[in-house]
Amino acid sequence: MGSAISAFRSAAHVPEIHFSSRPVDVPVVSDATNDQTTTTSMESLIDDICPSFKAPYIPPWYMHNGHIQTGWGVVGDFSDIDNVVYQRKFLRTTDGGTLGLDFTPFSSEALPDDTPILVVCHGLTGGSHESYVRAILFKACAPVSEGGLGYRGVVINSRGCAGVPLTSPRLYSVGDTEDLRVSLMYISHKFPNAPMLGVGFSLGANLLTRYLAEEGDQSRLIAGCALSCPWNVAENAAKVEGTWFNRSVYSKAMAANLMTIVKRNIAALSKFHDHPISQAIQDVLSIDSPYMYEFDSLITRQIGGSATHFPFATQFEYYEWASSHQVLPNIRVPFLAIESKDDPLMSTSPKTCDNGWVTLAFTTRGGHLGWFENGEDGKVKRWITKPILEWSKGLVENLALDENGNIQGRKCRPFREVDGFLKEFGHEEYGCQEIKGSVDLYAGFAGKLPQGL
Repeated sequence: MGSAISAFRSAAHVPEIHFSSRPVDVPVVSDATNDQTTTTSMESLIDDICPSFKAPYIPPWYMHNGHIQTGWGVVGDFSDIDNVVYQRKFLRTTDGGTLGLDFTPFSSEALPDDTPILVVCHGLTGGSHESYVRAILFKACAPVSEGGLGYRGVVINSRGCAGVPLTSPRLYSVGDTEDLRVSLMYISHKFPNAPMLGVGFSLGANLLTRYLAEEGDQSRLIAGCALSCPWNVAENAAKVEGTWFNRSVYSKAMAANLMTIVKRNIAALSKFHDHPISQAIQDVLSIDSPYMYEFDSLITRQIGGSATHFPFATQFEYYEWASSHQVLPNIRVPFLAIESKDDPLMSTSPKTCDNGWVTLAFTTRGGHLGWFENGEDGKVKRWITKPILEWSKGLVENLALDENGNIQGRKCRPFREVDGFLKEFGHEEYGCQEIKGSVDLYAGFAGKLPQGL
């Protein structure tokens, strides 16, 4: 019992918050009518809007290390909490691929057009059904009268994930942001006056980080929050493959999940006889239980994104390209990254960044996408919900935004329609269109995924 109490006490720590030594002027409103604006630093803003960072995060005593926290996120039963119902819209991309956008609440047509939107990017092989996604959206999208924020939520389900079919010889990856970009175009076109904030988990955190850096002050998102971001993909891949335990547990589990996507879509993929994917699939299927690096070597480096970047000569070249730690200086909107020091999948992470828009927060415990704590009702819930909702609400209420939901003085690229596809001026190489006949309602907690179109 004494050792358990000791572990419990050592796990309770106030998160460490790292700010840039070079603060920027963040435009904020200075009065309740939003008629007057001023500027502040990210340090002052977060101090005002995120009280959760001033109190200790206390995990359950029996979840005292990152492996347990990470494992519970996989095997734990979350079916009776954070129940979210979605309406799915399928998008067709210009290369013939399919994306699944899940909107909540499904009766959101009754909400004002300028209702803030949380746009969620899930982790590897995840989707809107994941408990870590629902933990955020259940609270964020509940009516204000019920203690929620009253926001819309949209989860961007990647190609092949969460019941989205593979309809082109292309998968997704930790580095290619084109599908995120076209999804944001569609959402912005559908709700032109709504401010959008991005929340990314693991692989989705890396995509979100890279998107914000690539777009700079033309980002369609007014802010981003990255959770358990892999940052240096090459070094983290080396850690996952570096020990017998990590290879046997984490590497094989991630590869097995990706193999499930391939096998589920094998009939559709087999139609692309003249594409390199045909031989790649045969090669990976010949391995009984591949490691993650083997899947990346045979599949991801070849078809993990658009032809602008893929294929890569080796998976190592792909890992170097996909990393997000080197692009942090290019972000031009409020950006918060939260991670745990005991994340078993993380090797290194940036501790400082000379970009005043960027804030880095570290908990002592939490694992990979864990951050479990005991709720008031006795159920194990995720602590991370609190700072994310504080961050989102605080930014919407304090940032100086224009009538289109953009940070004042910022302009996004205008739209145009070309042959039925929504595109951006200056970027006609990619685009999307809505596919009619989308799934009407989808209960993300029920364990059943919508299939097909």
